Amino acid sequence: MWADNETEKDFLNFSGVADTVAEIITEAAGRPTSIGISGSWGAGKSLMIKLVRTALGEKDQNDPEQFIYVEFNAWLYQGYDDARAALLEVIATTLNEEADRRKNGVDKAKELLQRVNWLRAAKLGVGSGLALALGLPPTGLIGEAVAFGKKALSGDLTEGDVEGAEELAANAFTTAGGLIQAKPELSPPREIHAIRECFEQTLKEMGVTLVVLIDDLDRCLPPTTISTLEAIRLFLFLNNTAFVIAADDAMIKHAVRQHFGNVDDDLVINYFDKLIQIPIRVPPLGTQEVRAYMMLLFVETADIEDAIKESIREAVCAQLAKSWRGERVDRAFMQTVYKDAPAEIIARFDTADRLAPLMVSASQIAGNPRLVKRFLNALSIRMAISRAHDVGVDEAVLAKMLLFERCGNPKAYDALTAAVNNDPDGKPVFLAEWEQKAAANEELELDQLWDDPFIREWLAITPQLADIDLRGVLYVSREHAPLITPEDRLSSEGAELLTAILKIPDMAASLHDRLAALPRPETTVIMDRVLEQARREQEWGTPAILDACIAVAKADPSLGTRVAGFLSERPAGQIKPGIVPKISDQPWAAGVLDRWKDTDVSDPVKKAIGTVEKG
Repeated sequence: MWADNETEKDFLNFSGVADTVAEIITEAAGRPTSIGISGSWGAGKSLMIKLVRTALGEKDQNDPEQFIYVEFNAWLYQGYDDARAALLEVIATTLNEEADRRKNGVDKAKELLQRVNWLRAAKLGVGSGLALALGLPPTGLIGEAVAFGKKALSGDLTEGDVEGAEELAANAFTTAGGLIQAKPELSPPREIHAIRECFEQTLKEMGVTLVVLIDDLDRCLPPTTISTLEAIRLFLFLNNTAFVIAADDAMIKHAVRQHFGNVDDDLVINYFDKLIQIPIRVPPLGTQEVRAYMMLLFVETADIEDAIKESIREAVCAQLAKSWRGERVDRAFMQTVYKDAPAEIIARFDTADRLAPLMVSASQIAGNPRLVKRFLNALSIRMAISRAHDVGVDEAVLAKMLLFERCGNPKAYDALTAAVNNDPDGKPVFLAEWEQKAAANEELELDQLWDDPFIREWLAITPQLADIDLRGVLYVSREHAPLITPEDRLSSEGAELLTAILKIPDMAASLHDRLAALPRPETTVIMDRVLEQARREQEWGTPAILDACIAVAKADPSLGTRVAGFLSERPAGQIKPGIVPKISDQPWAAGVLDRWKDTDVSDPVKKAIGTVEKG
């Protein structure tokens, strides 16, 4: 199994691009720099951020104190803190700590932190202050204060306004208490200007460049995305700063449209483009890169020394750098750099050889590294199920079927599984002629349901399936092709609901009335199958299968304890903050939250639990 998050090792030959970004920052010599790393979900933006940090660290060796790094993930703060205020505080706190450690620029760094704290004191966030600076309507206590000031200047004050001002002052003092004793002459516009000056002076006195690495911005909801960009803009284009922002530019543009309403496309494009001086797109993966990536993933899980794994990785990346002149990374090449590879690994290299072209051409995967990894994880899980149940499925056969399941026409896949179930030997004999012609590169005449470029390529992949018993493959693939045994005692309605839930788990809530009408033994069987699929999840934020668990437990409340027990057993590292508000209103959730509080789940998760308990 491979973790679904980014790795710190370069399996994609991105180091050259990362080195270029690091060179740009270094050569800027203190001039402000903003770099946007764009790419679709799962394309490798987070890896690129990590590689940029590594590359800068290597350039930092001659002058190890020239950079200060701030890594900020706005997604972690979504729903629990103002992202703008959080980014300001992280930057100010980091500079303050570094100034104390270096014994340089201490006074300016402390002043910067105090000014940021004052701004946070305004409604415990900077929303109103930034709103004033950007010409937007202010909110909260600052908004009330500004409104009072405007009335005073215009001479429209009433006796009630004066009495209200005394209460406003008391509220403001209470809200800001413990953060900073604000001086009477402070105001948000002045403070924002002062923060920028103080920030720049702090960096100058310390003689450093601040490198802010922002990731996962495109995972955020539009308000969080925009508020983070507003905070970035506060520090952007100041001397001795470099911002590296990783985001899917399509998602950023969507957030701009959602936030500002019906604005024309030019304004949407300009909003993000004006923040970015140097746009860089994550290179798309071709067949060579996908093949190499799959092979390196197989090497990563092999039982060999880390030094050997690293030497193989370096050799593969060096070969990829020469792919433009026809050099290949394939099974034969891998056997030259891993001479003692066991037969099992060589077979997997062969699988990668055969599957890589379709991994690139199939629109459902399109060479996306995260989707490739998820495909291999699904394959690994099903092989584990096969071994656990002594089914004896061949991995190459399973891989070919899984690829069809993920990327082929769903109706054609249903027809294939129906043919397997209806054949006494479990063989899809109708494929024989097609597979033979495809292997011989002869012209194919396919039925309308099967006439698809993907299927034509898929038929040519070895092994040929027409003479293979595929019932074991379907058995270990039950979450997508459930085999309903007589022991399950499911009615046709129950079987239909189970199939629908497993195929589209996030739509399970819409099936509540039908689920609630089922006999209790049938909802128990459905919960069994849902939890089987849920065990394959490696990250518990808000996966789609969680919706299915909640929906079945709502239809049959007696099953809520099973969901609670299942979630309580998940490893602490898999639990993410997003799951807390998702389950907090469920009657079975209290025990789960209490258990998580007593385990080593992350601080953001515990903070989320505290928030829902207070609210």
